[in-house]
Amino acid sequence: MLTDPKCKNAKPKDKSYKLADEKGLYLEVMPNGAKYWRMKYRYGGKEKRLAFGVYPETGLKEARAKRDDSRKLLADGADPSETRKAMKAAQIADAETFEVVAREWWIKNAPTWAENHSNRTLRRLERDIFPWLGNAPIRTIDAPKLLAALRRIESRGAVETAHRTLQNCGQIFRYAIATGRSERDISTDLKGALPPVKGGHFAAITEPKQVAELLRAIDDYQGTLTVQCALKLAPMFFVRPGELRQAEWTHFDLDASEWRYTVTKTDTAHIVPLAEQAVTILRELHALTGHGRYVFPSARTPNGSRPMSDVALLAALRRMGFAKEEASVHGFRALARTILDEVLGFRPDFIEHQLAHAVRDPNGRAYNRTAHLPERRKMMQAWADYLDNLKKGPDVVPFRQTA
Repeated sequence: MLTDPKCKNAKPKDKSYKLADEKGLYLEVMPNGAKYWRMKYRYGGKEKRLAFGVYPETGLKEARAKRDDSRKLLADGADPSETRKAMKAAQIADAETFEVVAREWWIKNAPTWAENHSNRTLRRLERDIFPWLGNAPIRTIDAPKLLAALRRIESRGAVETAHRTLQNCGQIFRYAIATGRSERDISTDLKGALPPVKGGHFAAITEPKQVAELLRAIDDYQGTLTVQCALKLAPMFFVRPGELRQAEWTHFDLDASEWRYTVTKTDTAHIVPLAEQAVTILRELHALTGHGRYVFPSARTPNGSRPMSDVALLAALRRMGFAKEEASVHGFRALARTILDEVLGFRPDFIEHQLAHAVRDPNGRAYNRTAHLPERRKMMQAWADYLDNLKKGPDVVPFRQTA
């Protein structure tokens, strides 16, 4: 029988040679010094061989364990070599299932996406696709099978989700083609198979009287200070909900009354001038959350390492009695756009800049983030003053600002 020292000290010769162990196992030493574990056995009257790895990566003990497993297969009437081939084929098949390919695609792309988009994409696949198509080899999935899964989504009224899921599946099939695990993107065969998505807008309150009621309800909100401050600042800032809840303290300069960050949707720098009212709210909140990364941290992470949930503010609006079709956090953008233009009379390009929309000069060049900044500072202060006056009561006459 072999020992580890004997295996280690075996020197190469002009020709390969074998060092026998027992029960068919031996170490083959090659002229270049490489050492391979082999097992010789007979099956069906023929002499055959198995490879168990390279020494010393595969040690003597491990090689003997592999030999013993192979001898058990022989005792049960199975050919170890063919069994190994079958297992390898099964592993390859498992690596080519839709779920395996989809998760691989998600892992590679998730770092480039916003966190909420990344999480929604994976949840969509886990809920609506993997239970029915996840275990199927991706090559075997055809258009009718994919459509059947999408019909389940459509049947519960989530037509837009069905379209988004179809888009994700197309991306996964194209990734499978690029990695050699599929031959074509069958999602293209389903063009027109789903009903079109009905156009719509985020619910928004834009009538001054109703806005006043909403603002008073926010002031009277009985939840946490963090959520209340976010609700107070949402109409003042009128940024996208994800940008608000993921705001970081390091991006704020309260002394300069500025919030500077990168817009995730367009990957462009943006400045939000802070009105006096906003600075007051932020200074109060800083005493509570300023020790952490996020201005509005999740209630489940007191250390401030995670931002507020994407449903926290919506849930607060619902608890205050505002239905889904009445108000949304995103609706504050429509509120600001409407009143800044129609009531306060600010120039539309100032408003579009502050909404972080692409605004171009007469030559087609996009303005930089500091464009019209003095005018936008005046606009944001006037906007905060207007909201304050609106809360005082129905007798307050909306004023018109000349920009």
